[in-house]
Amino acid sequence: MTAPKPAVYTHGHQEPVLRSHRSRTVANSAAYLQPELRPGQVVLDVGCGPGTITADLAELVGPKGRVVAVDTSAEVLEEAARHVAGRGSANVVFEVADVHRLPYADGEFDVVHAHQVLQHVTDPVGALREMRRVVAEDGVVAVRDVDYATMTWYPESPELDRWLDLYRRIARANGGEPDAGRRLLSWARQAGFTDVAATSGTWTYATPEQREWWGGLWADRVVSSGIARTAVADGYAEQAELERISAGWREWVASEDGWFAMLHGEVLARG
Repeated sequence: MTAPKPAVYTHGHQEPVLRSHRSRTVANSAAYLQPELRPGQVVLDVGCGPGTITADLAELVGPKGRVVAVDTSAEVLEEAARHVAGRGSANVVFEVADVHRLPYADGEFDVVHAHQVLQHVTDPVGALREMRRVVAEDGVVAVRDVDYATMTWYPESPELDRWLDLYRRIARANGGEPDAGRRLLSWARQAGFTDVAATSGTWTYATPEQREWWGGLWADRVVSSGIARTAVADGYAEQAELERISAGWREWVASEDGWFAMLHGEVLARG
């Protein structure tokens, strides 16, 4: 069996990217999973990033529970470990791992969680099969991914139109699927799950503070992240165009009518 091509993380791990990741919590990014969590459970958090969701999971399963947090970046895991330690949780271990080849026994976990992971992997169905393998027979696999094609905003902006088109092209060239949210139900069924509950959630940015945060981080990301490097190196855009897109984001931030929203697919998969 041929191993899947290693995933290319389109965003990279630069500060503007982690600025976004650090905002994520169970409340705003995994509320659909929260009713499934119980004290004493063993949880695998796949693609944990800087550990903000991980820390919440650790608190929800309590000191008698345990969380194993994995990511492909050892540097990011170090930041996650610092964050979790700062929250006072001692029931988390951090390990470098690939979701396509998880180094765990069959049925080892009560819950397997992955937030914004499947959109970046080259074999999302294979990744789900691997998550299915390591979850207990009565356990649950919870995955949530954004759907970039659902991103919408006002006022209209040709720079933001170009940003979205550019991101989706680069993500697909890297082997990912930026419109993953709508595909999660299908992928879970292909992976062999027999009981799949599909829902959706949204993120909305409309207050001045929300616009400053969201638009500001994208204004930075589009010129100083993995996306920017790939765009220029592979000929998708010149740096001058990226600068114009960045200015378009800042123009959107300054608009009193500025509004931005996006849809996320969610599944709780069993069986």
